[in-house]
Amino acid sequence: MTSTTAQDRIQDRRELTAVLVRALERRHEVLDAIVDAADRDEATAAIATLLDADPDHAQAVLGMTFGRLTKDERRKTQAELDDLDQRLEWTARDRPASTGRTVELRVFTADDRDVFGRRCADQYPDWDADRVAAERAQVLSRIEEETAAWFVAEETSGSTVGLVFGEIGSGEVDVAIWIDPERRKQGFGTAVIKHARDEFAREFPGTVLVVRSPS
Repeated sequence: MTSTTAQDRIQDRRELTAVLVRALERRHEVLDAIVDAADRDEATAAIATLLDADPDHAQAVLGMTFGRLTKDERRKTQAELDDLDQRLEWTARDRPASTGRTVELRVFTADDRDVFGRRCADQYPDWDADRVAAERAQVLSRIEEETAAWFVAEETSGSTVGLVFGEIGSGEVDVAIWIDPERRKQGFGTAVIKHARDEFAREFPGTVLVVRSPS
């Protein structure tokens, strides 16, 4: 189970609804792609490419019933998208990185001194080099003991954008992220949280994930 902000939930719903609207607008092309596909996986991949959608949203399109194709249902879906746009502070069009397609997470290791140092300089500017090294050693120790899981967030191009921290206690995993100051307000925080949900669910199954706001 994951605790997320209302804006996160609205953004997730908005992304799905936008894909459904595109699918309804291009319904003839979508149907052709499905008919031409050899199996469900191939159909999902074709829809994802056609609609510039992630696989989960493409699966949702594939699962739509024919009843969604009527004019009335198409108007309702568009109205839902318009309503979600009004409720959001920003959309994926404003912050393209928020879709998560260009972001990956990898396990934090002893070699990640630079990104850890940048995070400490940003959040704890009074820490000296010895304090930073000591904190990093403690993090690595908690990871080894499996009481914590940390990840480095990177763009698929290889550029580092931030860190994700998960610390377990009392049946909950306290999840927080840090985004490099130069990469903020671009949607990376939202993208990283999306990926972090799956990572921590695998690392700590059966626990509640409490996600704090991005830094």
